[in-house]
Amino acid sequence: MTDIPINLVFEDVLSEAVLKQMLKQSQRPFSVGQCLNQRGYGKIKKIISGLNYAAKGMPYLVLTDLDNAECPLVIISEWLTQPKHPNLLFRIAVKEVEAWLLAHRSAFAEFLGISVDLIPPGDADRIPDPKQLLINLAKKSKKRNLRDAIVPAPNSTAKIGKDYNGQLIEFVNQSWQVASAQTNSPSLERAMNALINFQPTWEN
Repeated sequence: MTDIPINLVFEDVLSEAVLKQMLKQSQRPFSVGQCLNQRGYGKIKKIISGLNYAAKGMPYLVLTDLDNAECPLVIISEWLTQPKHPNLLFRIAVKEVEAWLLAHRSAFAEFLGISVDLIPPGDADRIPDPKQLLINLAKKSKKRNLRDAIVPAPNSTAKIGKDYNGQLIEFVNQSWQVASAQTNSPSLERAMNALINFQPTWEN
């Protein structure tokens, strides 16, 4: 089986961990090259047309959050001025990558040590503010180390705790299963199907 080379482009280290797990759990022979952390969506928006051109010679997997945009198609049509190359896998987490973690309800509840009933059932893509919900759930955790790591300190102006990404990356690497999560997240299911069915196109 021939390796499929692929470069990754993402908003933050948590998204990077999620993409790497998706590639691993796809059971396809992906071989990851460059990992480009753009620290937010702004830079991805600036470089996406260049990535689309570069995809002629090398597949790219790009992940950004929907955030407050109307729908993924709006982002794709606004950001890409040229037709999307087949080697550009441009995926959008609805509304944020945190929703994809919450979508594996049983594992995330166990991770935090909370009742699974506290995590909304059904479509995680419909959660209005997944990151805030995740932090609110962490406040209820019986595990003090997780509360201290994920929840912003009292009177802090920070939006997340001091080891928010570190703890969530550990969850992604050790417990998160795409097969379970995608049953509660259509955007994750679409992204995973794109990876499973991807066949690179090589131009002469």
